[in-house]
Amino acid sequence: MQNYQELKVWKKSHAFVLEVYQLTDQFPKSEVFGLVSQMRRSTISIAANLAEGCGKKGTLDIANFFQISLGSLHETEYYLLLSKDLKYISNEIFEKRNLEIKEIKAMLISLIKTVRSS
Repeated sequence: MQNYQELKVWKKSHAFVLEVYQLTDQFPKSEVFGLVSQMRRSTISIAANLAEGCGKKGTLDIANFFQISLGSLHETEYYLLLSKDLKYISNEIFEKRNLEIKEIKAMLISLIKTVRSS
């Protein structure tokens, strides 16, 4: 597999991690060990599993790590919705970040399909 840093989906995922860190810095301090921690960990997992998958040799291993990345993306998607519903983020921020999630999701699904078909 290629260098993970060359994957467009990894670049987009890494940028999303940085955005989530900035976003969650604004959350109430009471959420540091709750929602902030969970959201950051799930977001990191998206990019980290892409990186780890690129280090694997077999197609099944690679696809498995990419699938885990997709699962973490879904988890992050929920935390974003929860953050909006708890009024920690505005509807505008939610919509913008949710659009990014959808873009990453489409890219990841396409990548998983490509790996599985090879």
